[in-house]
Amino acid sequence: MAETDSPPHVAILPSPGMGHLIPLVELAKRLVHQHNLSITFIIPTDGSPSKAQRSVLGSLPSTIQSVFLPPVNLSDLPEDAKIETLISLTVARSLPSLRDVFTSLVSSGTRVVALVVDLFGTDAFDIAREFKVSPYIFYPAPAMALSLFFYLPKLDEMVSCEYRDMPEPVEIPGCLPIHGGEMLDPTQDRKNDAYKWLLHHSKRYRLAEGVMVNSFVELEKGALKALHEAEPGKPPVYPVGPLVNMDPNTSGVEGSECLKWLHDQPLGSVLYVSFGSGGTLSYDQITELALGLEMSEQRFLWVVRTPNDKDIKVALRPQAGENGLIGREEIANVVRGLMEGEEGKSVRNRMKDLKDLAAEVLGEDGSSTKALAEVTRAHPRSCNKEPTMNYKPNVWTRLEKHNSRGETLDKTGRPQLDCTDRMPPSRVIFSIALGH
Repeated sequence: MAETDSPPHVAILPSPGMGHLIPLVELAKRLVHQHNLSITFIIPTDGSPSKAQRSVLGSLPSTIQSVFLPPVNLSDLPEDAKIETLISLTVARSLPSLRDVFTSLVSSGTRVVALVVDLFGTDAFDIAREFKVSPYIFYPAPAMALSLFFYLPKLDEMVSCEYRDMPEPVEIPGCLPIHGGEMLDPTQDRKNDAYKWLLHHSKRYRLAEGVMVNSFVELEKGALKALHEAEPGKPPVYPVGPLVNMDPNTSGVEGSECLKWLHDQPLGSVLYVSFGSGGTLSYDQITELALGLEMSEQRFLWVVRTPNDKDIKVALRPQAGENGLIGREEIANVVRGLMEGEEGKSVRNRMKDLKDLAAEVLGEDGSSTKALAEVTRAHPRSCNKEPTMNYKPNVWTRLEKHNSRGETLDKTGRPQLDCTDRMPPSRVIFSIALGH
């Protein structure tokens, strides 16, 4: 098949870790179902693929393929190397293997039109440039963190001390000022390689054709307004979230005893406690949190991981004691206030509103659905040109009356499906997310 006649194809390179893979899988599903694209996941590793990775990827339709790159060797790194360093080097050392996969795709007649990486995958842009493929970023974290990424090179030039030692709060564009000690973990030690990698990637974000962020305007108006402000060299930002897996058949938790218990609880009565796929607490802090949750006498569902001794940041802002731990009494008081108090009532109402808004933005005429459609219509520029805010005709998609699966397409080229994925009534009223 001639290259110009082959359907458009997108390569997706997730950073190692399930927390990176899952939202990109959801992005891939939407590109396939709404825009008639085919996908290949190209996955860097430093060991054997996990059972969870294989399970998620094995559940995808035939239009979404996956390739695991040969494991890279990280044995030369110190034992205390941080996760940002490990991820970045895994991607960087996988570039020769990534080139081989691209060569194979192109030689087979596959028309690769875009490479999508996540927040630590920008070194793969070099391969995209070689094959004249448009580079994009999918940012799975909040828009506030993305705003920091774009601002970090300037902040790095302006500030000579550690950010935590700054006398004034850091003013991230579009966000409330925060103390330097509350910024992302890798920014806390500017001499560490983790910070150097973070700065390296943040500088390369401007090489992207565009940046998709897993958020929506109603959730982060200030940050997204700042990200949408045009400035020389900044690529367009598309809020396409929230992209979450709502299918229990592919989440690996169907039949879980925890979910059976959850379904038996009253609506809005359960507190969900999670630290993300890579977030853990010290043993002492886990003990205090467990006892505090028990003392609160509230229903809760907690995803527990093996403890370590990392510092924590707590989204709900309970006060830490002199030993740096959040005590059980403080945790119990905060939880009771959230679940029963007047202040908690306003938070719960806000979360319910955001849940409804999240369903709306993912609907057929929702803002996130339209933003993703805009990405697929954006004309790629040469990798050597400056980013532009001006869009040209469609190159990702080829609009027809029907797609390859026989589904009728609407006027924008999306299948006319009931794909709103309305979120079911929730027993979970709020979540505690303690960052790492």
